[in-house]
Amino acid sequence: MNTDGHSGTLFLIPASLGESDWALTHPARVRELACRLSHFVVENAKTARAELKRLEHPLPMRELDIRELPASPGAEDLETLLAPLLGGEDLGLMSEAGCPAVADPGALLVGAAHRHGIRVAPLTGPSSLLLALMGSGLNGQRFAFHGYLPVDEKERAKRLRELEAESRRQDQTQLFIETPYRNDRMFDALLANCDGRTRLCVACDLSTANEWIGTDTVAAWRRRDRPAITKRPTIFLILAD
Repeated sequence: MNTDGHSGTLFLIPASLGESDWALTHPARVRELACRLSHFVVENAKTARAELKRLEHPLPMRELDIRELPASPGAEDLETLLAPLLGGEDLGLMSEAGCPAVADPGALLVGAAHRHGIRVAPLTGPSSLLLALMGSGLNGQRFAFHGYLPVDEKERAKRLRELEAESRRQDQTQLFIETPYRNDRMFDALLANCDGRTRLCVACDLSTANEWIGTDTVAAWRRRDRPAITKRPTIFLILAD
């Protein structure tokens, strides 16, 4: 553990969701801090550079130390990525998921930083999960995020019924996501497998100009027009009666 007090700070920098306006979704302090940094750990270097350009980072991109975080980093990978921090430099962690370390492998880097006694500073910005929960009208006191559900049709149906039963027992909102090109199949599975009284929220393109959120019972969804969710980043939420 580094205890000499000379390590840098790991800043968790929320990325924008889609083409949202940074000025509307991030405090000015986030931009200021990000533009002071020259070391970054990111999920995807190409999109991170695009994000930093949108922030109007004062340094040319080629002069920034931008390193990608593997999807399943080992201990040696994490130590290498922490090197600037241990050398006294501040470092920014950026995620494809909006907020770093929430439904994101960046949590492993944050955990490693704590083991070294490195200061971790989470910054305010858009989280698609929290925005969806806020806008759903479902239970915001008890909720759980389950990531991706099984792709296999039978396994997915079984898992949906399990989550619905758990929601009913605990009065708990269940959140999950799908690869955007499979959103319609997920929507079909929800209508086919959930009780008509269960409330379903579909939240798309959150914090962008194309944002859309709709909540209704499954029975009502079966009667109304389908939401346009094909290839759009979407959060699904259910709360069983």
